[in-house]
Amino acid sequence: MLTAGELAAMLAACTGVGCPVLLALTVVGRVVLTPADPLDACIAAAFNDHQRRATPADRLLGPDAVAAAVGELRGDGAEVLVRPSPWRLDAGHTALTAEWLRGWVAAAWEQEPALAADAGPYLDRRLAQAGAGELAVTVDHADLLVLP
Repeated sequence: MLTAGELAAMLAACTGVGCPVLLALTVVGRVVLTPADPLDACIAAAFNDHQRRATPADRLLGPDAVAAAVGELRGDGAEVLVRPSPWRLDAGHTALTAEWLRGWVAAAWEQEPALAADAGPYLDRRLAQAGAGELAVTVDHADLLVLP
């Protein structure tokens, strides 16, 4: 949820103290829902565009933040370790899955109003599947460990 300038400033402040830095739960733009639905890709693309939306000052990096951070940090000579840290939501996480779905679909719909006719029924289907313990969701994230 940062612009390139904000990310660069934050990284400079963090690495400027000469200590290791851990950046966690960084969205990378990949979501897998099982079972699959024909609208998954449309919702995911609109959500990713929402994460990259323009602010009054600049454009947000969204799922491009990991690559931007790695490039910035390695350009400054830091060692950067990147590891996946996916969220795995399943039948044991029905309430969390439902909240995540609501937010994910709402952001996609906000970004792409043309989804209005399909987003409501899609969300209803997915919430029913989640409530029945029939939906598994993997939301890919990456953690970055920065070593000065």
